[in-house]
Amino acid sequence: MNKSLLGFLLLLAATWFTPFAHADGLVVDKVYHPYVLANEKEFEWRIMSSQTENKNRLGQRFGYGQSFAENKMLELYVIGERDQDDNFGVTGYEIEMRWMLTEQGQYSADWGAIFEFEKHNGEDNFEATSGIAVEKEFGKLSATLNAFLIYEWGNSIDNEFETEFRAKFRYRYMSVLQPSIEIYLGEDFVGIGPGFMGTYRFEGQKQLKWEAGFISEISHSGKDHTLRFALEYEF
Repeated sequence: MNKSLLGFLLLLAATWFTPFAHADGLVVDKVYHPYVLANEKEFEWRIMSSQTENKNRLGQRFGYGQSFAENKMLELYVIGERDQDDNFGVTGYEIEMRWMLTEQGQYSADWGAIFEFEKHNGEDNFEATSGIAVEKEFGKLSATLNAFLIYEWGNSIDNEFETEFRAKFRYRYMSVLQPSIEIYLGEDFVGIGPGFMGTYRFEGQKQLKWEAGFISEISHSGKDHTLRFALEYEF
C-alpha cells in the first residue's frame, strides 16, 4: 500500500476512535476544505433539514466572507432555525476565520484551521470552536477530514466541551459534478450517506459552488435522516 495512503488512513482511524460528544446543534453540516484564495469574496447559503420519528429540525445560514490576507478569510453568518411551533427566526450570529496553513501541494496533504465564535440571539449563550481541515488527493479521489473542539457556555446552557468529526471521500469526475461519501460523528450519532458537489466557473475568479448530501444515522434504529444543501458564489 502507498505510504501516504496508509498514513492518511491511520489518521482517519485515530480520529474515528476518539470519544465524541455533541449535545445541541445539528451534527450534519459543511465539510470544510483547507483552501483560501487571495482577494476572495463570497456569499453563502446553507440549509440543513433533519427528520426523526419525533421532530423535524430546519436550520439555515446566510453568510458573507472576504479574505484579508493571502491565506486567511473572515466570514459573518446569520443563523436561523425553526422552533417547536414551526416558526422560523434568527437564532444566532457567528464570525468565522479560515486559515490556510500550507500551500496547496506543498506537502503530501493540505492543512487548514477554522475558528468560530457564535452568540445566541436574545440570550447570553455562546459557543467557541476551533478545528482542523486536512485534504489529500489519491489520483482522481480526494479525502477531506474535519475535527472540531467546541466549548459552550452561558446562562441557560451547561458549560461543556464537545467534539465533532466530519469526512468526505470525493471522486473528481468533472468540475461540475463530483460524487462523494460523507461521514459525521457526534454523541450517539454516526451518520453516513451520499453527497454531490460541483463548481461552475465564470470569467476571472467568479464561480458558483453547490453541495448536497443525504445522511442517515446508523448507530441506532429508527428514522433519523438529514438533507443538506449549500450554495456559494465566489468573486
